Amino acid sequence: MSRVKGGTVTHARHKKITDQAKGYYGRRKNTFKVAAQAVDKANQYKTRDRKNRKRQFRALWIQRINAAVRAFDDQMTYSRFINGLAKAGIEVDRKVLADLAVHEPDAFNAIAAQAKGALEAA
Repeated sequence: MSRVKGGTVTHARHKKITDQAKGYYGRRKNTFKVAAQAVDKANQYKTRDRKNRKRQFRALWIQRINAAVRAFDDQMTYSRFINGLAKAGIEVDRKVLADLAVHEPDAFNAIAAQAKGALEAA
């Protein structure tokens, strides 16, 4: 049986990894063994941070809503505002509320007034 050389396949596999490592510093970008480790670690970070990004954005939205609620009324907090929204039957998610708080403060204040009214009525 004749011998089969695997140079083409190996070269393609190595090139795929080194292409993914483009822009890395030092041997991480051009030495296959080191680049493979760096790319594997980068993929681990990428997978983890897809979840973290969602978490960080939700935290940002909550901070923006809290700041807008406190600007509307000094005594009202974020948690009381969310409770008032539930009692008023207003179903708007935090992303939209934060966007309204930043770009449409009048609309946000109208929603906050409804939430405050629902809290006082209950």
